[in-house]
Amino acid sequence: MTGSPSAPSVRRVVAAPDKFRGSATATQVARAVAAAAASAGWTCVQLPMADGGEGTLDAFGGGNRTTRVTGPHGLPLDAAWRLGDDGIAVVESALASGLALAGGAGGNDPMAATTRGTGELIAAALAAGARRVVVSLGGSATTDGGLGAVDVLERYAPFDGVDGRPDVLVACDVRTAFGDAAAVFGPQKGATPAEIVELTDRLERLAARYRERFGVDMTRIEGAGAAGGLGGGLAALGARLVPGFDLIAEHTGLPDAIATADAVVTGEGRLDAASFSGKVVGGVLELAARSGVPVLVVAGVVDDDVKGRAPSVSLLEEFGEEASWRDPVGCVIRATTDWLRRDGTTS
Repeated sequence: MTGSPSAPSVRRVVAAPDKFRGSATATQVARAVAAAAASAGWTCVQLPMADGGEGTLDAFGGGNRTTRVTGPHGLPLDAAWRLGDDGIAVVESALASGLALAGGAGGNDPMAATTRGTGELIAAALAAGARRVVVSLGGSATTDGGLGAVDVLERYAPFDGVDGRPDVLVACDVRTAFGDAAAVFGPQKGATPAEIVELTDRLERLAARYRERFGVDMTRIEGAGAAGGLGGGLAALGARLVPGFDLIAEHTGLPDAIATADAVVTGEGRLDAASFSGKVVGGVLELAARSGVPVLVVAGVVDDDVKGRAPSVSLLEEFGEEASWRDPVGCVIRATTDWLRRDGTTS
């Protein structure tokens, strides 16, 4: 009597999307991929990702503490942050000093917006005993060169992790120079051309002040202009600027998850040329290529000039404008289910 043939192993897909800005969080998209996997007979590992911008806190497991801090325009607000059992805290600057909190570009005062609240969140984490603080920088309303945060945190510095001192890692997804922060990010924060000139002058004066106070040369720090110079301000106190995607991928175990998967689904709101450099989609594609694992990129919109660079689905083209904006999660489920039922291939 011969033995029964063994049952085929269930295939596994890793869901590692970024947020779809304005329509779905990374967690919602990852859940949509999981629903598609269940429908297609696959299992799913959900690892919602971020690159150091909004969504970083969620990628680390979400907030488990709340602190009242100073908002971008000086009004008090309650901001979530996280402190893990491992002593690692996660602070998302967008939740304390974010543009959305300021009412978007139209409601923001770019000359007055302050990073003080982000400094207060970091200080709360340090006071609670965090041995390391991860700070994400995306989505800020500010161009104060980090001065608001520096004024709060100077008494805790240096952040070098030496001799029991705290270690602060700044998750950053841009390479903007400190003095270029206003020109690069000012328009999206509501700054007029005249205000950009004034903000740039202010940043240059602040760079000289940081050099005098802390002996740190802003011109030598790549990415110091992130979040309107908050990256540089924290670096002046000894924080280290690191690639956001790499930091989050390591923490979540994404490389190992992809290496042992049968397929990967990633995505974001708009797939464009910038998606392939320092962003979630580019990082996931690189990890999958190392392991020879097929990838599907699901995006709200796919720019014409990047079509063909990776297997992708444009929700706009596939399902139309109304459905892709009204029900992006449902569209992700449909697109991913179809792909998985073809065994994770593009044919």
